[in-house]
Order: sequence, then C-alpha cells, then structure tokens
Amino acid sequence: MADYEAESVELHSRLHGKVEVKSKVPLADRRDLSLAYTPGVAQVCLEIAKDPHRVFELTIKRNTVAVVSDGSAILGIGNLGAAAAIPVMEGKAVLFKEFANVDAFPICLDTQDADEIVDIVRALAPVFGGINLEDIAAPRCFEIEERLQNIGIPVFHDDQHGTAIVVVAALLNALKVSGKDLAQCRIVFSGSGASAIACAKLIMSFGDTGLLPKVGDIIMVDSKGVVHRDRHDLNPFKRDLAERGNRAGLRGGLDEALRGSDVFIGLSQPDLVTPAMIRTMNTAPIVFAMANPVPEIMPDAAREGGAVVVGTGRSDFPNQINNVLAFPGVFRGALDAGAQVINAEMKVSAAVALANLVIEPVPERILPDPLDKQVAFKVGEAVAEAARRTGVCRRA
Repeated sequence: MADYEAESVELHSRLHGKVEVKSKVPLADRRDLSLAYTPGVAQVCLEIAKDPHRVFELTIKRNTVAVVSDGSAILGIGNLGAAAAIPVMEGKAVLFKEFANVDAFPICLDTQDADEIVDIVRALAPVFGGINLEDIAAPRCFEIEERLQNIGIPVFHDDQHGTAIVVVAALLNALKVSGKDLAQCRIVFSGSGASAIACAKLIMSFGDTGLLPKVGDIIMVDSKGVVHRDRHDLNPFKRDLAERGNRAGLRGGLDEALRGSDVFIGLSQPDLVTPAMIRTMNTAPIVFAMANPVPEIMPDAAREGGAVVVGTGRSDFPNQINNVLAFPGVFRGALDAGAQVINAEMKVSAAVALANLVIEPVPERILPDPLDKQVAFKVGEAVAEAARRTGVCRRA
C-alpha cells in the first residue's frame, strides 16, 4: 500500500515546492531585453495609466488568480498558520494551471485578523484577475469574502462555494438515479461550517435563480442539535438558515432529523451515522458522507442501511465529491467573461453544467472523473454565459 504522506514529503523536499515562474518572451539579445523591459515597457505603463482597463490586455492580470490563505483551517488538519499553508496553496495553483490553464500564485498571510486580510487583498488586487480564498476558518471567512465583493474582480471562497457546486452537481444526478423530486425532498445537513452553510444556501437559491426548482426543505444539525428558530445561540449565518429552512420547527438531534428525510449531506465528524439511522430515512435515500479522512458513515454501511447513492470526499470510493471539479472551471469562465463577481446564477450554472457531463448517471457514477481535462472548460463556458446574462462583466 502506498505511503502517500512519506512520498509527498520526499517529493516536496526534492523539488522545493511545486510551482515556478517562466517567461513568455525570449531574452536572447538586447532587442528582446528592450521590449520586455526598458525602454519599451515604459510605453506599456503609460498606456495603462491612460486607460486602466488595458491592464487586462497588457499584463498577466486577465489570466491570474491569487490563492490567499491565513492558514487557520488547513484541509482537515486545523490552524497551522501561514507557512504551513504554503504546500496546499501551491497545490491549488498547480490544479488551476493543469485543469484550466489559469496562472495562480500562493499568497499565505501571517495574520488572522479579518480587517488586515481584507486590507491586504484589496492592496494586492491590481495584479490579479481573481481571488481564491482558501482554508480560512469560519465564521471569519464569510465576513472576509463579503467585504471583498466590491473590488472589481471575482472573490470566491472555495471551501464554501467549490464544495457547494460539486455537492449540487452530485445531488442533481443522484436525484435522477433515485427518482426523487427535489421539490419534495427534505435534505439534512450534518455540520454547520463554511462548506455546509454554503451548500445549504446554494440549494436554497435554486428558486431565486429560476434555473432549478425550489427544494422541499433543509434541516441543519450542528454540535448542539437541530438548528431551529427558537435557539438563542445561533450566529447570523445559522440564524438565516433557521429562518428559511426547517419549516416544521423540528427539534432534537441527528437521529430525529434523519427520520423521514431523503438526502443526508455530511460535512462534519466521523462515525456519526449508523445503518439503522439510514433505515429511518425515506425510500431510496441519498447519502453524501464527506468528513475526511473518515466519513460520517462508510459507504458499505450506508448501502447496508438502504442508501441508493453514496458519495464521499475520498478518492478510494466511487463518487468522490472533489472541489477540483469546480474551482478551475469557475475561474476559467469568470476570467474569460471579465466577471467582477461570482454570483448565485454562475454557481448554479456551474453545477448544472458539471452534472450534465455525466450523460447517464448510475449509482456508482454521478460525477465526472476529477482528472477529465474537459470538465473545467465546459464548466467555464456555462459560468461565462451566466456572467454575461446577469450583467456582472466589466466593460470591454
């Protein structure tokens, strides 16, 4: 069995990281030097000063994304700080380039103060065409992303929205397999962090976008039980979901929430769900158990309980719900369209496009292969079209 941890350490040690900068232009003689740098480049600067929009034409900005983290929520490991976040952000940059031909650069900030992060990102935004926020702990990540929506380039927290887009795509195809109607479904979330809240909000936005039908109901369960309107310990994000979901005012814990439900989406802790709990769900239940590395319930146990479709966050089981299916294409489309934000319509369009890449979903295949190189560009086309349709693009 492969020892991925040891092999990965050896790889990073040997290469001293995973990314490098390469020139697009030759520097073989003095003419090359004069064009790439001085004196020729001075005129390029003057052109941008005369018309700032030409920065997208004359620099790397139109195809470059900053992958920004404060290291406060690295993978499933925790708060390890800026330096320890670099390998993950480098990896993200590699995936951007490999799957969507987007040039991305890791920027790890030695601060976890929301005001400082917002100020830094605003200050460095002139270089980049988009900002991918990564591994920033909740609820600070919500505030940071919200405050950066007016900087003229798309800002997208992948732990929230990348996860949400892939979950929605998986859900759309799982509903086809199970024969369920979204408008009649009750979806139960285990977990109330950034990804769970973003998934719930994206599903709730279906009716608002007009692209998909409204969901039947959504119930969120956190460490203290079912999120409902009468709880006084809810942050504003949970409060919003309590007001919009759980229409029956259900109380109790995960056991109570799962009874009579149709879909379980786990973004929480290992081993919270048993086959017996799955049996209390409606017929042909859908189970996405995405805690990593150990899910809320293992796939064989979920199927034992009657689950028709099972997805996890792991690559060693079918139906891996992997963010790489979303973020490269989302930014590819946003950059190509000159989008200034990434709105709900763009996210839903990305999810629908991703789902549609699986022509005939079956229980063991509801998502495309994460290594399929066409995915990002198909998703990107849908995102770009939605950006243009909804009027969020900068002027040409």
